[in-house]
Amino acid sequence: MRHQKEGRKFGRITGRRRSFLAILMHNLIMEGRIQTTEARAKEIKPRVERLITIAKKGDLSALKLLLRRIPKDSAYKLYHEIAPKYKDRNGGYLRIIKTSEVRKRDGVMKVVIEFV
Repeated sequence: MRHQKEGRKFGRITGRRRSFLAILMHNLIMEGRIQTTEARAKEIKPRVERLITIAKKGDLSALKLLLRRIPKDSAYKLYHEIAPKYKDRNGGYLRIIKTSEVRKRDGVMKVVIEFV
């Protein structure tokens, strides 16, 4: 039974799943918007929003936390460019837009996740 178990596994073992999600978050931060599956978007949305909240603090410890969780260039972009835009906003930094596109291989719905 999976009662009170959080998160999706995506058919990967723990280390590969962590790096997979870190790369997804890196791509979203660097590009501003990405097209992916609905499950992946729903999985990275709270993680990226939490990172933005950390980056909004603007101190050195916040930057070090970001560097531990995502690659260096995306951490700096989040800290210096993206977080200051949301200084007055209390959450809700990302939006998920469902598209009518379906992945041919397995019929999974595609969505676009982007910054508000």
